[in-house]
Amino acid sequence: MSTIRTVLPIRAWDEFAGAPTPAPDFCVLSGYSYPTAPDTGFVIRPADSRGLAAYHTLRRESFVVDQSLFSGSDADDIDDDPRTQVLVALAPDGALLGGVRIAPATATDIGWWTGSRLVVDCRRRTRGVGQALVRAACAYAENNNVLRFEATVQTRHEPMFTRLGWIRLGEKYVGGVPHAWMRWPIDRIQRLVQSTKAMLGPALTPLLGQSMGLGGSGFRGDDGAPVPDSDLIAACDAILPSMVERDPEWAGWCGVLVNLNDLAAMGAEPVGILDAVAAPTRSLLTRMLRGVAQAAKTWDVPVLGGHTQLGVPAALSVTALGRAERPVPGGGGKVGDEVRLTADLGGGWRPGYQGRQWDSSSRRSGSQLRALGRFVADTAPAAAKDVSMAGIAGTAGMLAEAAGTGVELEVARIPRPQGAALADWITCFPGFAMLTADRPGSDSGPASPATTESCGVLTAAPGVRLRWPDGITTYAVHGTVTGLGRS
Repeated sequence: MSTIRTVLPIRAWDEFAGAPTPAPDFCVLSGYSYPTAPDTGFVIRPADSRGLAAYHTLRRESFVVDQSLFSGSDADDIDDDPRTQVLVALAPDGALLGGVRIAPATATDIGWWTGSRLVVDCRRRTRGVGQALVRAACAYAENNNVLRFEATVQTRHEPMFTRLGWIRLGEKYVGGVPHAWMRWPIDRIQRLVQSTKAMLGPALTPLLGQSMGLGGSGFRGDDGAPVPDSDLIAACDAILPSMVERDPEWAGWCGVLVNLNDLAAMGAEPVGILDAVAAPTRSLLTRMLRGVAQAAKTWDVPVLGGHTQLGVPAALSVTALGRAERPVPGGGGKVGDEVRLTADLGGGWRPGYQGRQWDSSSRRSGSQLRALGRFVADTAPAAAKDVSMAGIAGTAGMLAEAAGTGVELEVARIPRPQGAALADWITCFPGFAMLTADRPGSDSGPASPATTESCGVLTAAPGVRLRWPDGITTYAVHGTVTGLGRS
């Protein structure tokens, strides 16, 4: 279990400096209503063995002795789970002021965690400690790839959690006492969508005036664009200048990769690429073109031409051309269609891009990469979308938006690499990953060397929802992703 990335020093009396002063901090689950503030502040950090022992002692005094919520002991299976993390609030002299534990809710960690056994020692000056522990638990959860974080809270303490931003879901009983079932809203996927795709609709509106604007009816916003009066499909992508400067060979490789993936999503066979390359130095230019050339050779797709410029800021864009007699649209699905993820789970995180870019392609042979590129053409689903910078969840929203539907993804069925956190996996650029939609039970065909799994459904309700093993659904994206609407 990893630790908090930063120690959180908090002086209890100015914890909410600059914000309205909240009501006094109740000693959560302890029974003393108005503690006073510590004289010299406190820090919150993961518990060591000494702090853990003190935390367990304090818990027993509060929950078993003082409140009689439990008989004999308040210990449970969560305490025995090695993944459980206890955060403790300590006075400057090392004395325990309070603590809270957080842990995964499932045997396999899929990003659903719970917080519990929040306790404060109200025999000491501890005002602000309870609130600070709640906030620290939320920060720890989000820093450790949690997508769903919940807790059960004694009803009398619900107002404090509400002030801190928690949402009431219902009621549960612990030790025969009613508790509020509450959730801390985590908007990681929504924020990714907002930063990568939400501006597309408003920004691209001026290009919609012509009949074939943005691909034309049925293909608007697709990964590739059908060329009028032909079987040609064109795709174009640019690489971030910061990536070009940081890792030029990889940027060149990815310039080819993302465009060929776009063609593959349309069911198109690539016939050639064009590149536009600019760099401030000859060295950077050479390294960038080396990456483009290596990728083109591996996929056996010729670089037909392009544009090259030296002595200017770094830039790279690639255009790919392919052929498809019956291009597969992104918006070809309908309500009730099965959503399938087909992804290459081989490889690992690209050095320097942990949790953001999964590199499987550089470790595959040309024949394997070309086989992956034919998956959509061979299976001919009703709809297909290449997973882009919006990640698996955001791209699923784009697939649904183009069809005029919403989408629900079953979290536990999303195929992912061993050792990759689900939250990272569904928000990263995954190398090769295709989302397809088709009628339930359709034969997906062979996907080697990728893995394919039905993991969702197109729904009448808009947006992207995640379905968890307990049957609960949470929103990952509210509403549409791009604003481009139905294709």
